[in-house]
Amino acid sequence: MNQTLLIIDAQQELIDGNQEESAVFIKEQLIRNINKVIGKARESDIPVVFVRDLDVAEGKGEGFQIHNKINVPLKAKIFDKSATNSFHGTDLLNHLRSQQIEHVVVMGCKTQHCIDSAVRTATISGLDVTLVGDGHSTTDNDVLSAEQIIKHHNRTLHGHYNVEHFSLVRNADEDLFRPTHDSYR
Repeated sequence: MNQTLLIIDAQQELIDGNQEESAVFIKEQLIRNINKVIGKARESDIPVVFVRDLDVAEGKGEGFQIHNKINVPLKAKIFDKSATNSFHGTDLLNHLRSQQIEHVVVMGCKTQHCIDSAVRTATISGLDVTLVGDGHSTTDNDVLSAEQIIKHHNRTLHGHYNVEHFSLVRNADEDLFRPTHDSYR
């Protein structure tokens, strides 16, 4: 089975915050877990794909780049997006199809926006998804704390399905590149 690790909006300014936005919840753990899963992907020869949001740091400078504490593989593919959904207006889906990817492991920011839309779009596009439950983060909003948002999405997206394909939530310490979707079908 062809797989990829998809890391969304793990950008310097988005993770660390700026004058208007605070840093994401448990940012050090997020970075640690992203690096842990990148290491697992390397060991299993799984390609790594990053998506960057052009709205972060106005699409330029250090703040726009992938966080400097993340171990970006030399062969990583990088897509830039201008919408919440990583698949909208990018060549991401075409790239995944050209590589015959069937399973995507998803990590990054922000939970209720870009992570949620990527997981849902991937399933309706014919991919099984593993969301790394301790590998995505966000900030508080007017209604919920970041911790509540993350817990809510981990619960909601675990078992989320669109006919044949669906998402499961597993943690960074698990064998993410050995998907367990078939045991739920």
